[in-house]
Order: sequence, then structure tokens, then C-alpha cells
Amino acid sequence: MSRVYPFDDAGTARAVIGDDGTLVEWNEGAVRLLGHPADAVLGRPAAKLLAGGAPAPAAPPGPRWEGTLGLRHRDGRTVSVWLLAHHRPPHDGGPGDWLVVTPLAGTEPPAADDPLAEAGLIQSPCAIAVYDDRLRLRRMNEAMAAVVGLPEERVRGLRIAEIGGKPQSEELERDLFRVLTSGRPLDVQTFLRTGGEDRAHAWLARMAPVRDRAGRVRGVSMAAHDITDNHRARQRLQLVNEASVRIGTTLDVTRTAQELADVCVPALADFVTIDLLDPQDGGAEAPARITAPVRLRRIAQRSVLPGVPETGIGPGQTEQYPEASPQADALTTGRTVAVPAAAPGAAGRGPARHGAGGTPVREFGVHCAMSVPIQARGLTLGVAVLCRHRRPEAFTPDDVLLAEEITARAAVCIDNARRYSRERETALALQRSLLPRSLPRTAALEACSRYLPAARAGVGGDWFDVIPLSGMRVAMVVGDVVGHGIRASATMGRLRTAVRTLADIDLAPDELLTHLDDLVLRLSDESGTASAGEAGSPGELGATCLYAVYDPVSRRCALARAGHPPPVVLEPDGAPRALDLPAGPPLGLGGLPFESAEVELPEGTVLALYTDGLVWSRERDPETSREMLHAALGAYAGSLDETCDRVLHTLLPYGGAPDDVALLLARTRGLPASQVATWDIPADPALVAPIRKQVVEQLSDWALSEATFTTELVVSELVTNAIRYGSHPIRLRLIHDANTLTCEVSDASHTAPHLRRAKVFDEGGRGLLLVAQLTQRWGSRHTAEGKTIWAELPLFEQDR
Repeated sequence: MSRVYPFDDAGTARAVIGDDGTLVEWNEGAVRLLGHPADAVLGRPAAKLLAGGAPAPAAPPGPRWEGTLGLRHRDGRTVSVWLLAHHRPPHDGGPGDWLVVTPLAGTEPPAADDPLAEAGLIQSPCAIAVYDDRLRLRRMNEAMAAVVGLPEERVRGLRIAEIGGKPQSEELERDLFRVLTSGRPLDVQTFLRTGGEDRAHAWLARMAPVRDRAGRVRGVSMAAHDITDNHRARQRLQLVNEASVRIGTTLDVTRTAQELADVCVPALADFVTIDLLDPQDGGAEAPARITAPVRLRRIAQRSVLPGVPETGIGPGQTEQYPEASPQADALTTGRTVAVPAAAPGAAGRGPARHGAGGTPVREFGVHCAMSVPIQARGLTLGVAVLCRHRRPEAFTPDDVLLAEEITARAAVCIDNARRYSRERETALALQRSLLPRSLPRTAALEACSRYLPAARAGVGGDWFDVIPLSGMRVAMVVGDVVGHGIRASATMGRLRTAVRTLADIDLAPDELLTHLDDLVLRLSDESGTASAGEAGSPGELGATCLYAVYDPVSRRCALARAGHPPPVVLEPDGAPRALDLPAGPPLGLGGLPFESAEVELPEGTVLALYTDGLVWSRERDPETSREMLHAALGAYAGSLDETCDRVLHTLLPYGGAPDDVALLLARTRGLPASQVATWDIPADPALVAPIRKQVVEQLSDWALSEATFTTELVVSELVTNAIRYGSHPIRLRLIHDANTLTCEVSDASHTAPHLRRAKVFDEGGRGLLLVAQLTQRWGSRHTAEGKTIWAELPLFEQDR
């Protein structure tokens, strides 16, 4: 039996009116309605069809118009017609027009025996039920019977709480009562299992009052819509969004892996483990191709059960997975491996193989698992294993896609954390290699230091140093390069080397900082930070520095600082106080002067030099930090090492400092006058011999007779050169401590001697070469009055 084409063109009167008001289309239904043939009206104004010459209605403001008009029939009578008009914009190159329609068929109300009249309730695909004013079931359609799982004739007259027998049913009954009493519709979302389903479905119940002709509420209708797919899609989208917020909050591999496990439990799985490949030797990238068996290290795990009893290994431990395991398959193929408990041929591959060393997890009811490879930037980093034992439903393909999406997001964060950790370890190794491994032991002071890299910002450019100088003096320096990372560490190393070089020529603190400022400016120009074709502006590379020189003979300390925090001094039997020093500009600005200050430090004074990372904090103001520093130093009880630890523990937050911290504590010592001997040298070279005799006698008094021969030669050469080439006054000074004897000859000339190799027939030029051979080191330094030539002789046990 052939079917008739369902669209009956004559069942609708349809006309098209151009924007200029003329009729451009006229169908058969319009002919039936008004009797005018098409050739009689097309191309003519549509307004002529209005009855009685009534004016045409004004153009509506919107794209649609509806209303009733009197139209002129062909036989002259007036026909009242309801019209619906749609404005259509220009299309296919033609002008715009109005489509005007009115129905001709199907306008009669349905008969009582019309099957379409009952289709809305009985045959509707939407589950519908009607309850009377006592909230007992009166009618329900076939779709609702399928949801309930019982035919209508069996449950008619029962309340919904009696039909469902679940807490959700009682809640729905209370909602029905609210609609019955208030007369207002209500939408409710609930979760119910239907039929033989193993998981609950999400339902949207739309409740509305049923009224009689008088408007009284006689019952309630409820239409139930299964929104499970939409609900699950929203849940998956919400979980992906939550993962993007919760995963990757830090650049720590372990923390990031644990965040991945925390997001998946319990939203997606009941038990999750995160295993990563161990980094290659030397910190190289993970291999591009992985072969089984594979050894993985447990990084994180999470379970709905306390203590994660499903696994036999803990974080940090390793396990080797054989070729038949899902973990190895996921790593080698790069694809997710989902294994249900009853999968054919899953022996040795199912979730029971998940535990360490084959520890069974079936005792916990694990019925399905999936192994998702953790991949980022073309590398496989590890595998995430998700298991279910409390939730009865198995993983669906949508669950697999969701796990892969979340894992992919976490993989990028894990890889970023791995790269950051590797770069941080490299920078930290460079930083520590550039810092002094141990501080020198000197007669001038006892020193102790601490260096802590920033907890999150990366290794910076903080440094410290203790530099022995001539005349038993010692220099102390603390500096801070702006920025973090390898570049800051490299710059720190260059500045530390420069400070040592400048300290060797015994520059005053302010002069040393001036030279260091010039160096920072040159480094800034060489760093390439300026744009092409433009000169580098000052300050692109900056640093702060504090430089101090302490003399144990005079017990005086000269200091200068370049934008650095001032040192704190704790004198014996005194309270900690910050030294009042000229601040000076930071290094790298150029053209600004530095000023030195000199203070007297009694023997036993503790001097604290530090970088601003020690006292800077978001939680407190700098003044409070300085008071805490003074309090920690004020508790000094004789141990510099313990004091360093106390200071760091007091000022730094738990989990590390936000910036690098360098701390240097030094306790001064004084050299007794009995260990220093001084002679004024006359201008006559013939009087050098008596001076040598006095030196021998002094060495005898110091019980250093074994060093007499060498000392006589050095003194004779230095004094003779000063008399011949220097200017008066000339002074000889001997200083000794437990390990070194220092010989110094000072004169008023600023001309420094130079070491040279004398030729065969030269009469002179061999003196300084002889001095260099006999001493462990020698040199010269300029003073305000002239210069000083010094030489250091080592003292051994047999010398004392």
C-alpha cells in the first residue's frame, strides 16, 4: 500500500508579498480561501485584497506579525481570516518579502474516538503519571510503567512512596504535595535505579497542578525525563574543569602526581596509583621507546579506603612490571588498557595483578581497572592505574576518555615539574659550586655561614665569602644578584670572582664597590638585554653587596654597602644593633659614589651579614623581621653554628623561604700586642744589619728560631729596597699567629715594585724573585700614606 506525500499544499493558504507591497506568489490554498486565481492577483498590490478599502496594517517592527483581517472574496463577500506573516530577508540575490499563511485543514477539535487525542498521554515517549488530590496514582502511560517496572493496573491507587519504596520516592511525594497545596509547578532532579539497571539514572521530574473547568486543583501530573547522559556529560566537564584547577598548583612532581590521584578518587575511581619511570642517569629525558619488563616508581596513590590497603608498596618504592601486565602494555603501546575482571584471557593481566609483587587485590572486590599512560611532549613519563571495587558499574568508553583527558592535563604539569626540578638542580649545583665549600680559618675571626635556595622561585644569586688579606686582616662579603635561575647563579659566580680579585689588591671597601659597579654595568651590556640597535640602559642587571674588612691588630672594621641591608653587631655584654652605614646605590646604576665607614669592634663581637631574603616576608613588615633577627642573635650562647640555625628557624616560614637566603656570622678576635713588633727604619743602608739583629732577637723571644734564616733574608731584601727606591718614613712590622709570620715594610712612596727575571749580567732585580721563592705569598697594598710590601712565611710545628 503506497503512502500519500504528507505535505498537502492545498491545506494551507499561502501568499508571498514583496517588500514593495505586490503579490509575488499565490498558491492553490489561497485560491480555495478567496477564490481569486493566481493570474488575477500576482503582480498587483496586496492591499486590494482588503475588504471595504481598509488601510493596510503598518509594517511590524519585528520579523513576525499575526492578526485577523477582513479579506475580499471573489464573489464580493468579506472573509475574516487569521494570518501569520514572516518577513524573509533578501536571499539568492533577490529582494526581501513577507510569507503570509493561514491554515485550511486540521482546525477542527479532535473527536472523542480520535487515536491522536490519547497519544499525548498513553503513547508519549516521555514518562507521564497523573495523581489525584490524595496523591494516589490515577493514570500513567507506557513509558512511566517501564520506569516503574509494573503495569498501570497493578499500581493504580498507590502513592508514589508505596510504588517506589525508596527514600527518593518519599522525597518526590513531598514535592507532589507542595505542588498540590501551592498550585505552582515544580521541577525536581533525582537519582533512581530503574528495571534491571546496575547504576542510578538521573531524572528530571516536572510537576504541574491539574485543574478542573472551575480552576480548582484536582490533582498533580508528573513528567519524568531521563537526563542521565546530560548529567554525566556535565559531571565529566566539571571534573575536567576541576582537574585543570587542582592539578599543577606547584612545580613539584610528587605533589602534582598526588593531585592527579586526589582528583580521580572518588569521582572516577575507588583506587588510583601513579607510577613514573625513574629518570635516566645524568637527568636525561625519558626514553622515546619503552620495552617490557619495565620498572616504575610509585609517586602517589589514593583510595576510598583508609590507609590505601589495596596496594603492597608505598610512595617512593619501585616495582617491575612484566610484559603481560596492563601497566607494561600501556607504556609500550602508548594507549589506555582497560581490563574488566571477567575479561577472557585476562589471567595475569586483570586488576588482581595490580599490587606489588603480584599481591592480589581481588579480596577488596576490584572488578575493573584501566592503565592510562602519562604522556607529554612525545614522551611517556609513567602510568596511572584506576580501579573500581566499591562502585558496581564497570568503566565505560566515556570514562576512559575522561581519564585520558585528565591524565593528559596532569602529564603536562608533571613534565613541567620534572623540567623545572632538573633545571633547579642544575642551577643549585652551579650555585653551590660557586659558593665556598668551607670558610677559611683565620686569626682575625671565626665564621659560620648558611645558604638556602628559594623554595619556589628557583635558585637565585645570593653569595657570601670570607677572604684572608695581608697583615692578618680578613674581608667579609655578602651579595645578592637580582633574579633567579642559572643566569643569576652565573652572574653571582663572576661577581664573587671579581670581589676576590679586587680584594687581593687591597682596595678600600668603597673603591672596591666602585670597581664592582663598573663590572656590573659591563656585564649588563654584554648580557644582550638591550634591543637591537639600542644602547643598554643602566640597571638591566643589578645586584647589592656589603663589603667589610676587619683588622685584628687595630680591632677596627671598615665597611661599605651598595643597596644592601646593614649588618647587625652584637658586642660582648651588649644588645644587637644595626650598624649605621651609608646605604649606597645598588650595583649597576653607575656614576654614583660609595662611602665607607669605620667602626671599632671589641674582641668577641659577633657580626651578622645577610641578604634581604632573610627578613623579607609577605606576612610581616620589615621592622618586625629585624626585631626577630635581633632577638635571635641576642640569644647567642657561644656557638655560631647554633645561632645560624636559630636565626633561620625564627625568621623563615615552614616549607622554605620565598627568596634565597645567605647568612654569614663572624666572631672577631684580637691579636695581642705581644705578637706584633714594629721598627722605624733609618735612611742609611749601613744600618740594616742592626735591624736584622733586632729581628733575630724578636724571633727568639717568640720561639721562632727555626724561621730566623728565611726571615733575615726577606727582611734584608724588603728593607734595602725601601731605603733605595722608597721614601721616608720607612717602617718594618712583624706579625705572627699560630701558622703564619708576616713581614711588612711600609714607606711613603706610591710606586709599587714589580717582579722580573734578571738577566745574566744584571747587578740587581733578583731580590723580589728571591722573596717570592722563600715565602708562601707576597704582595703590596696602597695606603693613604704610601704603600706596604708584605710577605708571609709559613710556620710549621718544628718552627715552634
